[in-house]
Amino acid sequence: MSTETDTTVQAELRENFGKGFARRLRAAGKIPAVVYGHGTEPVHVALPGHQISLLIRRANVVLELVLDGKTQLTLIKDVQKDPVHQIIEHIDLLVVKKGEKVHVDVPITVVGESFAGTIVNFDNTTVSLEVEATHIPEHVEVDVEGLEEGVQILAGDLKLPKGSALLTDAETLIVAIAVPAAPTTDDAAAEAAEGAEEAAAAEPAAEEAAE
Repeated sequence: MSTETDTTVQAELRENFGKGFARRLRAAGKIPAVVYGHGTEPVHVALPGHQISLLIRRANVVLELVLDGKTQLTLIKDVQKDPVHQIIEHIDLLVVKKGEKVHVDVPITVVGESFAGTIVNFDNTTVSLEVEATHIPEHVEVDVEGLEEGVQILAGDLKLPKGSALLTDAETLIVAIAVPAAPTTDDAAAEAAEGAEEAAAAEPAAEEAAE
């Protein structure tokens, strides 16, 4: 029996469209989606909402989509969310084949700690790679252990997972090691003023409690 975080997903063909139907579908715990690619006509489907919401926590998930008893591999290419409530409104799925190369943006993950007193500034949080559709890395690691102020790591410096090819310009800045800027007089004054306001606001409550 599969679990909710398995990548095998049971899809239902949908023949009704429009915002009203999409709302009813989401109210029923399902997500509208479209499957396209490899010269096929787009297919509109409904996906199990809870399972999909768990799966999209990872980047570039490949699903084994089961539709009408047939299974095909699909890559989650785009997730559209309501900007306010962050509800998943629609998903685009790209049909892929084993061994096929795809272009994806892979998250950057920092490992290690830079030299004492420094911080790691991200200039880019993802890197574009060409990889096999069934071997997409979850992330690319950047080792900053012991690095000192002024050190920069470019896309071309990254150690890529086996079978991956860099698409991002090699000169693109990924992270830079820096020393945090000392707070200015204006910053200190603003913090002091904010603290005074909070103290003044707390006084009436304290007096009321004392009464």
